[in-house]
Amino acid sequence: MKILYASPEVAPFAKTGGLADVAGALPKALAKLGHDVRIVLPRYRGLDRERHGLVCRAEGVAVPIGDRTAPMAVFEGRSPGLPVYFLDQPRYYDREALYQTAQGDYPDNAERFLYFSRAVLEACKAVRFRPDLVHCNDWQTAMVPLYLKILYRGDPFFQRAASLLTIHNLGYQGLFGPETLPLTGLGWEHFTPEGIEFYGKVNLLKGGLLYADLLNTVSPTYAKEILTPEYGFGLEGVLLKRGDDLHGILNGIDPNEWDPAHDAALLEPFDTTRLEGKALNKRALQLELRLPEIDVPLLGMVTRLSGQKGLDLVMEAFPRLMDLDLQFVLLGAGEEEYHRFFKAMAEKYPRKTAIILGFDAQLARRVYAGSDAFLMPSRYEPCGLSQLIALRYGTVPIVRKTGGLTDTVRPYSPKTGPRTGKDTGFLFREPTPKAFLGAIRQALDVYQDRAAWRQLQRQGMIQDFSWNAAARAYLRLYRKARRKRRESMADG
Repeated sequence: MKILYASPEVAPFAKTGGLADVAGALPKALAKLGHDVRIVLPRYRGLDRERHGLVCRAEGVAVPIGDRTAPMAVFEGRSPGLPVYFLDQPRYYDREALYQTAQGDYPDNAERFLYFSRAVLEACKAVRFRPDLVHCNDWQTAMVPLYLKILYRGDPFFQRAASLLTIHNLGYQGLFGPETLPLTGLGWEHFTPEGIEFYGKVNLLKGGLLYADLLNTVSPTYAKEILTPEYGFGLEGVLLKRGDDLHGILNGIDPNEWDPAHDAALLEPFDTTRLEGKALNKRALQLELRLPEIDVPLLGMVTRLSGQKGLDLVMEAFPRLMDLDLQFVLLGAGEEEYHRFFKAMAEKYPRKTAIILGFDAQLARRVYAGSDAFLMPSRYEPCGLSQLIALRYGTVPIVRKTGGLTDTVRPYSPKTGPRTGKDTGFLFREPTPKAFLGAIRQALDVYQDRAAWRQLQRQGMIQDFSWNAAARAYLRLYRKARRKRRESMADG
């Protein structure tokens, strides 16, 4: 099968979050199954032609945007095992960051990614790659399925191209003012509640929800949650109408990239048979972050500092958390109110907390390896990768029962203990400081039984969250999408 994987970010080339990790890993897994997979993303600043070995495959490609065209060049690079197309239009992508600066979102983001959505399809024609399936991701590429069905409807080049839209986070929808509509290339007849209008705005994600052959989210539980008002962000009605076309496939991680037995960032390698190596990494982390080298539970967080991640619960619970016999490490960046709060807490509790405001990929690995438990009190979590990495590194997750956290962390049972071979972490349901602290206290109690804790660690480390199963599940969706496309064409 010929698969085009379109994403606004792809690791290791451009990354702001988990989408990039998925886009960097899933296509490789699909290619290993014998399929012709190509990745396409914008050529952002920093994607140097020589350093990344980029070869120009086409230039001067006219891409429509509104009532004009803007030229594009298509460069080809490589990710292990498959081609990557970088779409070069400096006016839109030669910028300091992908989507925003400290002052906020780029004001022309709608234009930038409407252009990208058209450019994805024009690039296919320019390099003569005729996809059987176009896999789109989030609002930045959600208009591609709409364009295939409307603007490219009569184009024989895309006659057999089916589409799948993956929703990584429904909270980000690509909402813009009605003045955006002319940039889409569509008429005002599409600016209706049955079309891409959403409470007086243009909703780019909604375009994909309406027109993609199939839809999926990144965990089975999240696929159910977004059908409700609590998690649907106003689009639950649209999703309910497409309920039969909506699926949930759990994200994975690369077990070779995330392997504590071969991680060069760690002081000491370890695995299920050498957990003493994890204890050495804990001591090294305490030393690196200037925490007392004492044997108390070390709770870690590697996170984006935002409300979605439940940082408000951490803030409210923090004074009582500091009353407990533990240490706390946080690595992350995000919203200013959380920066101010955690900076103040670091000054108030210097012997119990280490706060690193920013991101350091190598330090993140050491936090995963050196912590005893990992906190993820998310308000909602489509899938989450951090808990998967924590499990792989023998760091017991303490998470809220939502989305992919529900699907990946098996709750500790106080009746049977971890010796059933199934338990891997601690869950709480209500998004309250009381419930959050209750789960932490339960974990601290189990921590005192070192044999039980080691069993929990080992059970987490042997879980298989590789991309193999997910890739096969996506292939089943691709085939289903192609059947649906053929049937719709037969019906006229």
